[in-house]
Amino acid sequence: MFDTVLVANRGEIAVRVVRTLRAMGIRSVAVYSDADAGALHTRVADVAVRLGPAPAAESYLSIERVVEAAVRTGAQAVHPGYGFLSENVDFARACEAAGIVFIGPPVAAIEAMADKIRAKQTVSAAGVPVVPGRTEPGMDDAAVAAAAVEAGFPVLLKPSAGGGGKGMRVVRDATGLPEQIAAARREARGSFGDDTLLVERYIGAARHIEVQVLGDAHGAVVHLGERECSLQRRHQKVIEEAPSPLLSSAQRAAMGTAAVEAARAVGYTGAGTVEFIVDAERPDDFFFLEMNTRLQVEHPVTEAVTGLDLVELQLRVAAGEPLPFGQDDVRLDGHAIEARVYAEDPARGFLPQSGTVLGLREPTGPGVRVDGSLAAGSVVGTDYDPMLAKVVTWGPDRETARTRLLAALGGAQVLGVPTNTAFLRALLADPDVAAGRLDTGLIERRGASLTAAGEVPVDAHAAAALALLLEAEPGAAVVDPWDVPDGWRLGEPAWTLRRLQAAGGEPVEVRVRGRAADAEVRVGDGDAVRASASRAGDELTVTLDGTTARWLLAHDGGTVWLAGGGHTVALREHERLHAASEGAAGSGVVTAPMPGTVTVVRAAVGDRVEAGTPLLVVEAMKMEHVLTAPVAGTVTELPVTAGRPVRLDERVAVVTPSAPEGE
Repeated sequence: MFDTVLVANRGEIAVRVVRTLRAMGIRSVAVYSDADAGALHTRVADVAVRLGPAPAAESYLSIERVVEAAVRTGAQAVHPGYGFLSENVDFARACEAAGIVFIGPPVAAIEAMADKIRAKQTVSAAGVPVVPGRTEPGMDDAAVAAAAVEAGFPVLLKPSAGGGGKGMRVVRDATGLPEQIAAARREARGSFGDDTLLVERYIGAARHIEVQVLGDAHGAVVHLGERECSLQRRHQKVIEEAPSPLLSSAQRAAMGTAAVEAARAVGYTGAGTVEFIVDAERPDDFFFLEMNTRLQVEHPVTEAVTGLDLVELQLRVAAGEPLPFGQDDVRLDGHAIEARVYAEDPARGFLPQSGTVLGLREPTGPGVRVDGSLAAGSVVGTDYDPMLAKVVTWGPDRETARTRLLAALGGAQVLGVPTNTAFLRALLADPDVAAGRLDTGLIERRGASLTAAGEVPVDAHAAAALALLLEAEPGAAVVDPWDVPDGWRLGEPAWTLRRLQAAGGEPVEVRVRGRAADAEVRVGDGDAVRASASRAGDELTVTLDGTTARWLLAHDGGTVWLAGGGHTVALREHERLHAASEGAAGSGVVTAPMPGTVTVVRAAVGDRVEAGTPLLVVEAMKMEHVLTAPVAGTVTELPVTAGRPVRLDERVAVVTPSAPEGE
């Protein structure tokens, strides 16, 4: 067995791999970019080596720098995690040339499966069913368009290289097909350095089911059951579970056998995943999608139901050991579900968010596991994927696992960075999800019912106002001479008025008077209630009308962050927001909906545009967002160029509305 292993990754997967290395008594080496200096994965590893600047191409994707770090630290093997260089055949070759073991499959297997076109041809020859479509290599735009028309709409455009949904486009008709092809190629080129596309029939009522396989260098290949990954947005998995609630034992065996044959077809060793698309109405009909020649994000649910450590098995296979069990020894126990926690705003189209972690509490309890990369003070930027953590729960049955996950997500508290936990809870509570009636289009169909920003609880507004009162008082009752007292009587303090606003909501007036230890609070038009508040570190204890609750608290400038009772809210004082938003509503001002980089500028000052005309494209965390003209008129300001970084809510264009006819 190796005594030193370098983890060529970052974030939660790097932390997770280090955990197993430590358990096995193996020295761990972390690598990091300038953006990740001091990140959690660098602190939990035994050694941390700087690779370079923040851009991935100069750090995590630099084969030369990663291999050099491994050689310099005496690492005998490299674990690539997932993403970055995990499926890069040149990296595997470079490790081999340097005398370092690549913890993954042989180069030939990576090559065979890295190209989706070749992969489909390979597994089809082995008798594994594949999705109908055209997979000829080297198709230009005209050939891709012709293939789409030939297959019949809707079709799916997919990059031949890479995975994770990057560059994938569902095209429902010929309208805008050239633009869709161009966008798919651009994303594929930016994510994988290869803009080759293939075309597949789009199966609408589809379920995405994948099978975990393991192979060793002694000819053994087994599967560890399947994972249901049908809950997706933009072709990115959101919630995964094992086993699938769809499959019977016979269907599970058939799909597992096909996965094993696909792995055998390329001489696979190590951990890999064979992905299938299944007709929700006809589960016996399944088609090969692709094989991921690495560890998957959702591997913890398989670990939970099998009791196996997949990273440990990867290490043992890479060290030449045979698998310690056969197919008949694999048993699935209970049910596990995983939710991916992202730094994003579902109410704003899942746009990536950034910030500094001001407060953090991770859920605990029976059957709860958290794979995360955050700590208080962690900076979440826009250089990499926005996934922050995975919350996994196990139960003896699916419903127990689901309800445990609902509760665990309510206890996942991150202050300072917006996350998607409220969306995840709404999704898990959906009746179809609860019943196991899943398909890849469910999230899109539900739309705003899952993503709308929920109402902020009245007690959160009261708690925020009391927290501000605590900060303001050195010992005397607060009297604001500039406010008009409401209910003021001689000898009593005045009400202090604050207007607090959550993102996407209206300002709420909150009045407070007295001292924090003995106060009165009135939220909106509600009645005044007796209240008290105290703070110990980052915990705020609030009693309202005789009921006590505890909140995780952080105050960042004009924003009060609170988490408690299953809610995480950020409340800003309205006056601070007003200046930023003034003049934007109903006008032609265009602001950046997320921090990122301008990749394309499609207009120029002086252009006449219609409402909805694309003006520019902003990219952050490997996701593109097209900004359009809010009104018809003339572009009068466009202060950005391609390649320029922009801040959240930065003014990037102005369209002066056209004058009404007759004026």
